[in-house]
Amino acid sequence: MVTEGTRGDGMRRANLSLVLRTVHREGPRSRAALTEATGLNRSTIADLVGELHRSGLVVESASETQGRVGRPSPIVAPDPRVVAIAVNPEVDALDIGAVALDGTIVARERRAQTDLLTPERTAELVGAQLALWRDGTLAASRIAGVGVAVPGPVRAADGVVREAPHLGWIDAPLPALMTDATGVRAHVGNDAALGALAEHLFGAARGARDVVYLNGGASGIGGAVIVGGVPVGGAGGYAGEFGRNRPGIVDPDDRRAADGVLEDEVSRARLLRTVGLDAADESTLAAALGSADDPAVHAEIARQRRILATALANAANVMNPAVIVLGGFLATLAELDLPGLGEAVRGQTMPACTEGLRVTAAELGEDRLLVGAAEAVFEAALFPAR
Repeated sequence: MVTEGTRGDGMRRANLSLVLRTVHREGPRSRAALTEATGLNRSTIADLVGELHRSGLVVESASETQGRVGRPSPIVAPDPRVVAIAVNPEVDALDIGAVALDGTIVARERRAQTDLLTPERTAELVGAQLALWRDGTLAASRIAGVGVAVPGPVRAADGVVREAPHLGWIDAPLPALMTDATGVRAHVGNDAALGALAEHLFGAARGARDVVYLNGGASGIGGAVIVGGVPVGGAGGYAGEFGRNRPGIVDPDDRRAADGVLEDEVSRARLLRTVGLDAADESTLAAALGSADDPAVHAEIARQRRILATALANAANVMNPAVIVLGGFLATLAELDLPGLGEAVRGQTMPACTEGLRVTAAELGEDRLLVGAAEAVFEAALFPAR
C-alpha cells in the first residue's frame, strides 16, 4: 500500500516505511517522538505523516498535553481499519482472525474439525468467513491480505506447502487457493516461524537478538531460530524443525516411541489422553493439567519435561540464544514449573551458553500464530524492502 501510493524515490518510500513500521511495532507516537526515534527532521516527519494519513494508513489525534504551554505534538497511530486476515489450519480446528494494523484482534472464529482439512476446503472456509465479515464486522475495513500459519515446511520462494504431514498435505499451492477464494493476496509461512516472528516483535523475545522458539500444537512440534535479529530460514525456508530431531533420553524407561522423534515423545496427544480429553484448546488443556491430582498425570508431565529440557539444552548449546520461548502446549508444560524447567535446561548446557539465558513461555498465548500470520501480510503489503 505504501509503494502503490508513493510517487517519490526509493529513499522516500523507505522513510514512509520507517515511520509506519515504528508506530505499528512500537505503538502510537507523537510527531516529536517520531522525530527522535527515526532521526528525521520535524518537517520531513510532518510531510511523511501527512502522506500516510492521506493513504489511510495512520490516524492522528490530539496530544494529552493539549492545553499546556507550547504547541502540542499530534499523536500518530496505525489506522485500525487496515486489517489482515490470519489463518491457522490444524488437525482439530481452523482458526481465523482479523488483526488490525494497531495489533487489535477485531474478529476471531474457531471452527472445530472432525475430518482433516484439505487445502481446498481450508481456502473455501476462509473465503466464506471473510465474506461474512465483509458484510458485518469488517464492512469499513481495508483488507491488506491473508496470512496463513501452516504446521509444516513452506517453501520460501513461492509459499507452497511442501508437506504438512499431520494434515496430509503435499506440495499444496495454498497461496493461489487462498487468493482465488478471498480475492486478496495470500502469504503462507510455517506456523513456528510466524509464531517466533510475533514473539520477537511483540512478545516474550522483544528486544532479544538471538532467539530459539519452539511451538507445540496438535500437529506436533515446530521451531524457529532468530540470529542477530534476523530469522534463519535455511536454503529453502525449512530451518527449525526441532520436532523431527531424535531426542536425547537419559532414562530408557522414559521412552514411549521406539526410534521416535521429539514430537513423538513430547506430545499434546499423550497429554490429552492422560487427562481423559479427546480434544481441547490450549487454555482447556492447561486447566486440566494444572488441576489434575492423578499420579499418572503428574508422571507423564514430569517425563515430557525431562525430555523437553534435554532438547532445549541441545538447542542452547548449538545456538547460544539469549532467550528460548515456548508456545502452545510446550508453554503449558513449562509454566507448571518454569524455574524448574530453566534449571533442568541449564544443568545440561555448557556453562558459557547459560550466561544470561532465559527460558520462558510465549507472552502472546493463543494469539501468537494469528499475530505472526498477520505480520507476514503487513510486512509484504505495507513495508517496502529496505
